[in-house]
Amino acid sequence: MDMEMLFEEVKEIRRDLHRIPELSFDLPLTSGYIREKLLSYGYEPVKTAGTGWIAVLEGKSGDAVAFRADMDGLKVTEKTGRAFSSKHEGFMHACGHDGHMAMLLGFARCLKSLEQPEKTVVLVFQPAEEGPGGARVIMEERILQKLNVKRIYGFHLYPGLAKGKIGLCSGPFMARNGEFDITVQGESSHAGQPHLGNDALVAAAQMILAIQNILSRNLDPLSPAVIHAGMLHGGSARNIVAGSARIEGTIRAFSRETYEDIKSALKRTVDGIAIMNRAVMDLEIRDFYPEVKNDRILVEEIRSLLSEEEVEIMKPLMLAEDFSFYQEEIPGVFLFLGTGDEAAGQIHPLHHEKFDFEESVLLTGIEMYRRILESLS
Repeated sequence: MDMEMLFEEVKEIRRDLHRIPELSFDLPLTSGYIREKLLSYGYEPVKTAGTGWIAVLEGKSGDAVAFRADMDGLKVTEKTGRAFSSKHEGFMHACGHDGHMAMLLGFARCLKSLEQPEKTVVLVFQPAEEGPGGARVIMEERILQKLNVKRIYGFHLYPGLAKGKIGLCSGPFMARNGEFDITVQGESSHAGQPHLGNDALVAAAQMILAIQNILSRNLDPLSPAVIHAGMLHGGSARNIVAGSARIEGTIRAFSRETYEDIKSALKRTVDGIAIMNRAVMDLEIRDFYPEVKNDRILVEEIRSLLSEEEVEIMKPLMLAEDFSFYQEEIPGVFLFLGTGDEAAGQIHPLHHEKFDFEESVLLTGIEMYRRILESLS
């Protein structure tokens, strides 16, 4: 297929999708756009997870290989100044999912110009990666299992890598994660009569400080993990003892065992601080995504397809991704595709209001997908 024509088409797709960011499972415009493109390429897409799509290209054998792109945007007000900036005020594709979709649609287009592959190819367009996790819904629907998918691959654009580099990590790559909320109920009083009240802010402050000891005094120091209190709400005026407060934070770890140890230590700490301060403290923990764990054999296979100049071996990251739900049942690899370009000013991190990338990197991703598929023949 003519690569110049492909680039122009992929660039147009990316910009079209960038203009219409939508959230979670609520993706009517994005979903409709992808469906129309797949139909125009000759596929018969099947709906999944409400607004997602599965497209299948039959291979010579019964086994299948899947490639996944996420579809949803973020609640971010765009400030890139690009002519194709978001038309949806307060929403933006600040995590590169527009690029992921464009890359997979470009790959879908390429597949139609190739000979019938040995393996059946399954293209997964998945909603709600940013939350609450569309991958879990797709796995619960059992559609990939019915299609006999034996391996799965996914890309993520990443400004922390030089433009065009393929980032690989074997084994644990991204963290298991969850959120916690701690509500503190004390007793209000006048600040000039603190003995008549019970200060919820003091209890909350002690809780935040105590959280810092969970990792250093409850976990194996060789087990990487994060517990972070990112928000504190409380009080009504400067001269009133706060009657209530709320702490919100996150937990991340590379193993289920470490993650559960953190949760247990957090519960003990909440109970202890509550007793110390004669306060009522309620802890809610919401588990989100498992850890992304790249299959070591598949990583080595990909590594063998790349030159030293094309690849960068990465350390694990404390980010999280619902691609992990696929990997709980299907061997898979989650790759990074570098977009960092200091000269072009494209250095802003994921989820930033000015995140942007040079679209030629999408051809690098399509080429990587093509190499993977060819290597399976």
